[in-house]
Amino acid sequence: MFCKRPLGSNEVVESFPVGRRLAFDPARGRLWVVCRKCRRWNLTPLEQRWEAVEACERLFRATPLRASTDQIGLARHREGLELVRIGKPPRDEFAAWRYGDLFRRRLRQYAALTPLSTGAGLLLAQASPPVAVSLGVLAVFLAWSYRGTAAKTSIGGREAGDVPMDPGSVVKFSRMDVETIRMFPADVAPGFVVDMIGRGRSARFAGDDARRVASVILPKLNQRGGTRRAVHAALAEIEARGHPERYLAHAVPDNARRNKRDVSGYVRNMPKPTRLALEMALHEEQERRALEGELWVLEQAWREAEEIAAIADRLLLPAGTDAFFEKYGTDRGSRSRLHDG
Repeated sequence: MFCKRPLGSNEVVESFPVGRRLAFDPARGRLWVVCRKCRRWNLTPLEQRWEAVEACERLFRATPLRASTDQIGLARHREGLELVRIGKPPRDEFAAWRYGDLFRRRLRQYAALTPLSTGAGLLLAQASPPVAVSLGVLAVFLAWSYRGTAAKTSIGGREAGDVPMDPGSVVKFSRMDVETIRMFPADVAPGFVVDMIGRGRSARFAGDDARRVASVILPKLNQRGGTRRAVHAALAEIEARGHPERYLAHAVPDNARRNKRDVSGYVRNMPKPTRLALEMALHEEQERRALEGELWVLEQAWREAEEIAAIADRLLLPAGTDAFFEKYGTDRGSRSRLHDG
């Protein structure tokens, strides 16, 4: 089936610049262009597939933002191309380089602001009374703004400590609240609970609520970024567990064991590499969850498209070709020899 809508173009797959969403099966040598309007899978001609399938496989493995099930994977290239991969997923790798740049940029921004704040303090100490009063008013304003909303997120429906939380309600955190946030180990996912005490209220967040609260609080506590050494140490913590999701399940218990003297649980007291690693892992998990929401729909569409593709390819290929692909489909050299022959 072929739709009548424009399929768009891409500048990423040089050998096949058609389409903004490409689906490919490296084992069977199939390539589809998926219409982003009607969602139909358009099978490409045999002679246009070989180099494009190999290029899609390389791009899929190199794309940092991706999610996979046992049958299908989805990746979004930074140029906007979406890749749908059929078959057993490749080994999952954590895209660490994305976060190193982010934290170093924060560090540079903080370093640039520090001399300004120091200079303001010296100016206040040496200023004449009228100027001192003006600066004092500014300081009071900044202190008041410290109580303003620094972060907010939606939570589920339940009683959270002293605060009644309705379904879909939004909980807000001031900068003062952020400093009081604590994380303690938990026996259920995500491996921790989040406690807050501030401005006459207290709350405990568990499960998905704990994950959401931590994901908005940690960037505020990590505003100063991190040095290259701190970022490398954070990456080492995640890689020691093998995967960001597994790291989240063990990060808070591991930190509690390493720092037995500090039983307060305050996130601000955690080692910087641990705080950075928690932010990385939470952000990575959020992106993966967003991608996984599309995978079920894609898998159903692929099964229908594969039936049609199998019939179409059998009409053009000699008998036994499918069996050849089953045995040698992942061997790039075999595909190249078949294509050349």
